[in-house]
Amino acid sequence: MAKEKDYINREISWLSFNERVLQEAENPSVPLLERLKFLGIFSNNLDEFFRVRVATQLRLMQLDKGIRQLVAEKPKKVVQKLKKIVQDFQLRFDGVFAQILEELKEKNINIVNETQLSDEHKVYVAEYFKQQIAPSIAPIMISQLDEFPEIRDRCIYLAVKLSKSTNPEVLEYSLVEIPTSDHSRFVHLPNYDGKIFIILLDDVIRFCLNQVFSILPYDTYEAYTIKITRDAELDVDNDIAESLLEKISKGLKNRTKGQPVRFVYDSAIAPDLLQFITQKMNLDEDDNLLAGSRYHNFKDFISFPRVGADDLVNKTLHPIPIPRLENSTCILDEIAKKDISLHYPYHSFSYYIRMLREAAIDPNVTSIKITLYRVATESKVVRALMNAAQNGKSVTVVIELLARFDEGANIYWSKRMEEVGIKVIFGIYGLKVHNKQTLITREEKGKLMHYATISTGNFHEGNANLYTDINIFTADKRITNEVEKVFTFLEFNYKTFNYRYLWVSPVSMRRKLYMHIDTEIANARKKLPAYIHCKINNIVDLDVIRKLYQASNAGVKIKLMVRGICSLVPGVPGQSENIEAVSVVDRYLEHSRFFIFCNNNNPKYYISSADWMTRNLDYRVEVAAPVLDPDIQKELRQIFDAGFKDNVKARIVDGTLSNTYKRKEKQKDYQSQIELYKYYQRQHKKDADQ
Repeated sequence: MAKEKDYINREISWLSFNERVLQEAENPSVPLLERLKFLGIFSNNLDEFFRVRVATQLRLMQLDKGIRQLVAEKPKKVVQKLKKIVQDFQLRFDGVFAQILEELKEKNINIVNETQLSDEHKVYVAEYFKQQIAPSIAPIMISQLDEFPEIRDRCIYLAVKLSKSTNPEVLEYSLVEIPTSDHSRFVHLPNYDGKIFIILLDDVIRFCLNQVFSILPYDTYEAYTIKITRDAELDVDNDIAESLLEKISKGLKNRTKGQPVRFVYDSAIAPDLLQFITQKMNLDEDDNLLAGSRYHNFKDFISFPRVGADDLVNKTLHPIPIPRLENSTCILDEIAKKDISLHYPYHSFSYYIRMLREAAIDPNVTSIKITLYRVATESKVVRALMNAAQNGKSVTVVIELLARFDEGANIYWSKRMEEVGIKVIFGIYGLKVHNKQTLITREEKGKLMHYATISTGNFHEGNANLYTDINIFTADKRITNEVEKVFTFLEFNYKTFNYRYLWVSPVSMRRKLYMHIDTEIANARKKLPAYIHCKINNIVDLDVIRKLYQASNAGVKIKLMVRGICSLVPGVPGQSENIEAVSVVDRYLEHSRFFIFCNNNNPKYYISSADWMTRNLDYRVEVAAPVLDPDIQKELRQIFDAGFKDNVKARIVDGTLSNTYKRKEKQKDYQSQIELYKYYQRQHKKDADQ
């Protein structure tokens, strides 16, 4: 069994990643409204963490003692540690929010509550509530109910205590859902004296509780925000009489009724009201009762209104054009000449959509095949595919219905695609389809030509504006012929293939990864140059970590850029002294995955859809592809070196989990995302001048 000092618990490592997000909110060099946004991201991340990871630990706690043979640490002990860390984060969170409010006030942006309204604003809020909000309010009087109403996950409620000033012993309790699905969380009040005023929807309702309960004989109201977080894992049974689509649809309906894993309440709540609610809901400490601040669901602050001066937000970095694509009438023709790489969001995702749209009407294109894991709510990608099918192309879409939290959108678009004749394949039973690839087949001079794209991220136009991902377009037969094999396997699962160039999970990726690590180990032992450079989101798989420890002990120099979870402990003498790891958290979410192996100074480059996690290597369909174009290899080297050189947004990843910034005194600032943007600007100028 693994020793605790050899590995960092994945849940604790994930919280360490989220602390890096919190650090961005705390960082005074980050523009104020961006700091608010990072608070929203931190909160949203934490919600998902409880819904999935803490929920998993609570499930493990319910198993028998045999679980001890499968995990390094008892789930109950892990949950206790997680709760302590989260409580400490909450104190920091509340402190930085208060600080941001004060700094915004200095910039004449005032976030006020119901007790801070001017007379003019009181009139405005009362009328706004009456005209806009009141129709969406549906209070539930809970004091006399035999069963407590179902509190929905991801929603926030005001728990209201009603009483009479003349007879305080006469009480009533009520529950009011804050209708954020119908209205903005932020209400912009009339400006005056050159100042901006914003009030949260929660406080609008608090101010107008006398309107909400006007027909009842109460005149005193106390309102406190509460929120429940539920187990979000879908339980899909093995009833073969139901289609997978039906099972997932049923699971989505049941998700709102999942077991509670966290109950957050305003720490100022009246004790009798809290006791009443927790008893009625049958909640106890094991359900992670957490005292919070006045406001919950801070994820809404990701969409805080753009107000005030320009310097309160990051300067917009517009996608940099690629001259050869801008000047071309057909993207497939450009791909035939030379491989193309797009690095989002430095480059525009529109080139990929344009390629699909061109293929949809190209009379020589015979088929389009694509894997979709996450689909945008209004997906231009899917609309282009539907257009292709309507134009008589053979279109095959492999869509993953089990993409967590995106199942609803995927089901919706699956039905729409089937209606226009697209062949929709719902993955492979027992394996999530997570690889990101497209294959377009076109008839040229009597022969069929294949054009492929292989990406590190989803074909999702929304994500492409926020996530850094690499999408390579190629007509190289070494790659396209094997991409075709992957699609054949996805369509006919009984057909398996050997792959010379691609690494395919669960068939060969782990074996080929080990093979490349072994090559570096052998070279290091021969005193030849040996290194492994890896940019990835998560490193969790214990066998991969042991292999990297073995390589470190052999003298292989290993540099890791790990955005999220890193269960590996770098820099431990006799274990990982040749391993360095950093994590960059900045304005874009680092999501691209690629590996560079020294290979005795003849480097091999791969991009991948997979992290080094057991689920990716053994229980998903994933693809890593070699990067064969020398120019794209240089680009990957530039991306990696920039990230490792970063001394503004990079943190050192080690066993202390202290998230120390990688900075030295008198060192010139180097912010990798900004420097990469400048790099692509230079490339654009160079290409445009040719």
